[in-house]
Amino acid sequence: MIELIRNPSIDFMGKRRISLSISAIFLGMGLLALIQIYRGKANMGIDFVGGTAVQVHFSKPVPIQDIRSSLIRKGIKGAQIQNIQSTNDLLIRTKIQQGDGTSVSSTILNDLRAGFPGNQLTVLSATEIGPTIGSELAGKAFLAILYSIVGIIFYIAMRFEFRFGLAAAISTFHNVMAVLGILYLMGIEINLLVVTSLLTLAGYSLTDTVVVFDRIREQLKRASRQTMEGIINAGINQVLSRTVVVSSTVVLVLVALFFFGGSVIHDFSLALLLGVVIGTYASIFVASPLLLMIPKGKRTRGNAEKTVSGQRS
Repeated sequence: MIELIRNPSIDFMGKRRISLSISAIFLGMGLLALIQIYRGKANMGIDFVGGTAVQVHFSKPVPIQDIRSSLIRKGIKGAQIQNIQSTNDLLIRTKIQQGDGTSVSSTILNDLRAGFPGNQLTVLSATEIGPTIGSELAGKAFLAILYSIVGIIFYIAMRFEFRFGLAAAISTFHNVMAVLGILYLMGIEINLLVVTSLLTLAGYSLTDTVVVFDRIREQLKRASRQTMEGIINAGINQVLSRTVVVSSTVVLVLVALFFFGGSVIHDFSLALLLGVVIGTYASIFVASPLLLMIPKGKRTRGNAEKTVSGQRS
């Protein structure tokens, strides 16, 4: 494997106070986003609050502003209109829901046909989600994230020890909250695709954390009179080049998706891009310092670790 960093000897644990302070800010942003989502003040997608989404194809290009003006005259205000890159396809989304027996999607389509009679219109999809379904989807999305974190604790605890699992779970929660907070501050719409990206980055960050923890465990077995800080630093430094190379290749793919993948997956690729960067940072500067801070339980892994634990105390 390419070694971008040869024989590093960085004192990561010596910088843990700074890194944990930065992480606290990220976590605070995420908690703020959660509060605003609960209050209904965040930019929630129609997947969670209900609404209408219509995707159409025009035979000739149509200015988005003309479509928006036409919809406003029909009483449909605040619609989000996206032009699918390099095509005449348009995605129209509005949080207005069905009322007095009239379908919002039918109103939009009829208006487009009447407003642009010389331009052939083809309906690609039309979806309407009620508030009850949206609320149910929001609850299931929250449970999905919660179950994934509980699963992480169980998996890492079985493979390593409980303190490893707890540190990995806290780190994963930090990553999800950090990305959610950034997306909220950027005004990005929170929809099912964004939730999918949050679950994806939870799995990615866990994989990266397991690699670091595995090397730390190997160092614990071989340790003689080395301090716990020294063991963790040694483990991180040994996999640092691997971590940077793997994360860099993933980032390159996500950058390509972000710029060339089209508007449909724009927010999805942005969330993943942020998640990979933050997840890589967290596996070194969050999960590992937490491992140092969490007290070791009764279960031990050999005399070497007993010695280290005694020195640390």
